[in-house]
Amino acid sequence: MTDTSKPSVLVTGGAGYIGSHAVLALADAGWDVAVVDNLSTGFRFTIPENVAFYEGDIEDVELLNRIFDEQGIGAIMHFAGSILVPESVENPLKYYHNNTAKSRVLIEAAVAAGVAHFIFSSTAATYGVPEISPVAEDSLKKPINPYGWSKLMTEQMLSDTTSAHPMNYCALRYFNVAGADPQVRSGQSTAGATHLIKVAVEAVLGKRSHVSVFGTDYDTPDGTGVRDYIHVSDLAAAHVLALEALIAQPRRSLTMNCGYGRGYSVLEVLDAVDRVTNRKIDRRIEGRRAGDPDQLISDPGRIRKELPWVPQYEKLDTIIAHALAWERKLSEIRR
Repeated sequence: MTDTSKPSVLVTGGAGYIGSHAVLALADAGWDVAVVDNLSTGFRFTIPENVAFYEGDIEDVELLNRIFDEQGIGAIMHFAGSILVPESVENPLKYYHNNTAKSRVLIEAAVAAGVAHFIFSSTAATYGVPEISPVAEDSLKKPINPYGWSKLMTEQMLSDTTSAHPMNYCALRYFNVAGADPQVRSGQSTAGATHLIKVAVEAVLGKRSHVSVFGTDYDTPDGTGVRDYIHVSDLAAAHVLALEALIAQPRRSLTMNCGYGRGYSVLEVLDAVDRVTNRKIDRRIEGRRAGDPDQLISDPGRIRKELPWVPQYEKLDTIIAHALAWERKLSEIRR
């Protein structure tokens, strides 16, 4: 490899929504990339032809060792896992297996192979229902579901492991990820997704009859929940910059929020979808969902201080337009 500052990167779950965008960001920036994905929720068509792809599971140590050897892996971006909060409540052991136990296998294999850098896909669910918003990284971590706990446990494993071994890590805690690649190379493809913007653009294209609004009695200006939405390509760019930061200072680890520090209510998002598409979505008011906080907004101060991260797509209308463009392309792919 000619550029020793850019080790080969293994992206786990690289055929999934966020992972596939990280693959594109890395490849566009000239990194050597390999992907491992069991395709349980990912899609092979999102992986560029010039990226090495291994179909398999991250708890398959023999496969991991083969990838490390064949690709000369020096860094890992770990996205593989389960992400549905309601499912984690109904089937907690699945989440502690897929998200925590399998991550332990991956971390152990990485240590044994001498992998020096580890980027972890974490979540704002580690905060639970924060008492203060915007929420900063040093806020109380008190998850209210197995999904949040499974991610927080993995953060703890990484902290302890990198204290004992020559590896550093960055845990990136995502807020509400939305949008799609501006070049329409990837996007959110999972059927039955629950993310608001994904649901809304599906409704615009007739794939859903309506959009449910869960609760209108929150302590917010219009009574609906407020969330911090981040464009998936800005998030992917943050991962690449985080990896560069780990390489530049190999004895330092980082934990950072990934959000814009600006919240939009459910109704504001739906109004924006109506505006971008010149359509009126059918909205149906339903009861609150258990555990939903009034608002969840990131304090992005740390990531803006630590990384030269300048979001390119933070306008809500842009996020929606990119999500809609991908949804249209997805309809063509699946014909």
